[in-house]
Amino acid sequence: MKLYGGASGARAGGGRTAAVKTGKKKKRNRLKILAIILAVVLVMEGLYFTAVFSKNAFITKWRNAYIITAMETMSHQWLATAFIPQSVIQEVMYAKVASQEAQAGLESQWKKEEQTPAGGQDAEESHQQIEMTVVEKKDPEIVAEEQFYELFYELDVSSMKAYLAAHPEALENGWNNLCINEAGLDDNGTEIQTIYGEQVLAVDVPNRILLIRVKGSGYQGILAVGKDPSRLSLRPSSQLGTVGETVAQIASANNGVLAMNGSGYMDDNGGGDGSQLAGFAMCDGVSYGYSYVGKGEKRLELHEDDLMYIYDTSAPVSPDCTDAVEWHPAMIVDGQDVVGIGWDGIQPRACIGQSDKYEILMLVIEGRQPMRSMGITLYDCVDILLRHGAMQVMNLDGGTSAMMWYKGESIISCSNAQKRPDGRELPTAFVYGAAEP
Repeated sequence: MKLYGGASGARAGGGRTAAVKTGKKKKRNRLKILAIILAVVLVMEGLYFTAVFSKNAFITKWRNAYIITAMETMSHQWLATAFIPQSVIQEVMYAKVASQEAQAGLESQWKKEEQTPAGGQDAEESHQQIEMTVVEKKDPEIVAEEQFYELFYELDVSSMKAYLAAHPEALENGWNNLCINEAGLDDNGTEIQTIYGEQVLAVDVPNRILLIRVKGSGYQGILAVGKDPSRLSLRPSSQLGTVGETVAQIASANNGVLAMNGSGYMDDNGGGDGSQLAGFAMCDGVSYGYSYVGKGEKRLELHEDDLMYIYDTSAPVSPDCTDAVEWHPAMIVDGQDVVGIGWDGIQPRACIGQSDKYEILMLVIEGRQPMRSMGITLYDCVDILLRHGAMQVMNLDGGTSAMMWYKGESIISCSNAQKRPDGRELPTAFVYGAAEP
């Protein structure tokens, strides 16, 4: 019995010891978990304060980009205000406003006679010279081919020839009627490239249009090059002040072949319907709205000489102005990058300008679509446009307004899925007129 009782007692004592050890182990584990949680909290706190308050140039750049991206849209401002102190947000946004105000007095100075358009002459002189050349030479097709490559100098010749070899039907009606269009949202574009390595989406000789896919890290969009600036005008919604219209509707009603968004609109609390014009606009000599008041606000004017000019909104409208739109900021003036700080938000963008060869440059970048395109900064837009010889460029209302239309279909995927395919209603659109049949 003693042996049995002793063995039982030993087991009982061992059980108590094991229980004590287990309890200590659990306590140690809990302490370890608490220590880990505390360490994570401290690390997160340190990262937060570093991200929010650090003066490191790299961190400051991306913090500011995050704040600006969020604050530029009504629906996404909480992404900044919920996590970042108001004082930090205000500092960033005040700097952006100051940068815009610094553009006051910055205006275009270029003159047509000081520039060199494609071929060294204006479109009419070039056409007359082409007709004379065709008569003088024995093979009009060779002449037409040379003129094609002179007009569309951006094309990589070898890739263009390879495309035509694979698609001989494109030349069935001759070089002067060549029209390639693979710019639709369901199209994959062509195998043709520009001399800058960009994909060509459309080549339209009768309308003198080239559509180019521009792509980069996290973004894609379209640069449209209109070779005849006399065809561009700003057109209003048919019931401006009452009902806005899509770019597609405005272009279709005005014999357009290519179009993009124009003026901004009043959008109080995000409820704007595109009917109420923001700022001043002129459409084919008819004035609408009232100029923006404030330093650094800009007006883009189209003049009778077919050139674009950028002025302060406080300046009188030029007597030879035919069309005008107001927004901000000016991006390129007389060939110089003039975008100040505060425009590094990642957004859908829309810009319009003119090259040193007088070509119309329409740039629209898609955004807010993680699997397709998030957007772009204005600085990246400037780089794209300067590559194509931009002399004057103005930023337009981007976001859901950013839209481009060509030959009966919208060719940009709107950032708002509910507004696809044609985007939101707007007060005006830039319309590039179709060639006469």
